[in-house]
Amino acid sequence: MADLLYTIKANTPKEEIIKLLRDHQEIKFVSLVGIDLAGNDTDEKIPVRIFIKDIDEFFAGRAVQTDGSSVVLPGIATLNNAKVDMPVDPSVNWFVDYNFENYDNVTNRPVGTLRIPSFLIHEGKRVDSRAVLTDTLINVKKELVDLFHHYPEISGTTFSGKDVTDIAFTSATELEFWVKTPLEEAAVEEMTASQVMQEQYWERTHGAVRCALEQSLIELDKYGLQVEMGHKEVGGLKAQIDESGHLTHVCEQLEIDWKYSDAVQAADNEIIVRTVVKEIFRANGLEVSFKAKPMIGLAGNGEHTHIGLAAITAEGKMYNLFTAKNPEQDYMSAVGYGALMGLLKYYEVINPFVSSTNDSLNRLKPGFEAPVCIVTSLGHTPKFPSRNRTILVSLIRDLENPMATRFELRGCNPYSNIYLVLAASYSAILDGIKMSVTHTTDELLTELSKDAGVEGFYLEKNRAYRSEEDVYEAYTDAERSKLFGEPPETVWENMEALNKYPDKVKVICSGGALNERIINGFREGRLN
Repeated sequence: MADLLYTIKANTPKEEIIKLLRDHQEIKFVSLVGIDLAGNDTDEKIPVRIFIKDIDEFFAGRAVQTDGSSVVLPGIATLNNAKVDMPVDPSVNWFVDYNFENYDNVTNRPVGTLRIPSFLIHEGKRVDSRAVLTDTLINVKKELVDLFHHYPEISGTTFSGKDVTDIAFTSATELEFWVKTPLEEAAVEEMTASQVMQEQYWERTHGAVRCALEQSLIELDKYGLQVEMGHKEVGGLKAQIDESGHLTHVCEQLEIDWKYSDAVQAADNEIIVRTVVKEIFRANGLEVSFKAKPMIGLAGNGEHTHIGLAAITAEGKMYNLFTAKNPEQDYMSAVGYGALMGLLKYYEVINPFVSSTNDSLNRLKPGFEAPVCIVTSLGHTPKFPSRNRTILVSLIRDLENPMATRFELRGCNPYSNIYLVLAASYSAILDGIKMSVTHTTDELLTELSKDAGVEGFYLEKNRAYRSEEDVYEAYTDAERSKLFGEPPETVWENMEALNKYPDKVKVICSGGALNERIINGFREGRLN
């Protein structure tokens, strides 16, 4: 199986794609993967011979169509105006999904389906989640390059803005999930005690769980994802051994991490990771749940989302836009401070995309390292990076590695629509950066660190945005709500923020891709 084709790289010419498919006769089907507003990925089986014959039509979006009843695009693709075209996206990697339970008799290899990330077009306009992120980043890139040319000397940076020619958006997600023996009831009370005593975190895996985890890491590396780690998480219980030596009563929580990518590619990567993990664990007799809170009373599944930004100069050099010129004296550059403040200031209208189900809000409760407050932590001094796990947005820094500086948004879960989360987040970040380029890093640090009730030049007067304390232990519920805003308790409350804060919605919609029509469709789908 060493010569199976797992990936067709971004921007591969059509002629080479056709050659690869003809050389790999085990790939029998293609599937166009569009992402609707609920974050669902479409899947179908189109014979490869049809794709090869009509490849130009597939690229143009004329080969495959669906309708409004097949995808979640409420208010957009309606039953009386339902036609949706699906052009492929050649700018990202395409993955081959192999069915190891169905072997091709001719090649004696597993049957493969080439999964091709695609867009959804209705009445000539792209209306899907992938398109929203793709088009948002195009706008943010243009605005940032223009901004840096206009303000070439920015406080705390190591480059001149006039040299910037391009912007790189980097992102990564961490995937947590529960695995269990099918049809067996989870011993919640016993696992609650185990969780409190932290008996499971980073423990050694055993039996079928170990096999499935190792197989998943090996398989994901074949897709070029550069897996960094797989390990047990805080939740779980030791399995039992039956008379035949097999493990029963399996119920454990795991995490898999892989290398960052361009923001759109990172969101695409997450889909193939979920697919591979679910199939491999199922083949080992285990059920996988990516739900945010599969069992009440136990740790939920988070998906910490890492957000980075870099400038590329005419010489081809890359500079992390968040990293301070003197990292032992300053936490971040002015751009970094502005970006973080933008993310926090507009989080009320980002949160609906982060937490759009009852399940996701059930996870966000004090005591499970799940953030409930709009607050960040920088560290007590620039020399000692913070690892405060009780806040919403972490500043990740490595004094030895300037490229490592990034934000970790801790509120996401495996079923958050990461495309829309990143689109809204980078739009908010852009607003903060626009503010930051005319201020010094000292001024920006003071603004970010201000107390509630203090008038600021960017952040809201009655709110605080930074705490180096354990926000669950240092404040009461009432104090947290007063300082950092009252978190929504229901999906309805969360979605109402999109009505309650029209000025904030205007900011995350500034690029045009995330617009009123998309937001209304997303909200209607989630409320339904």
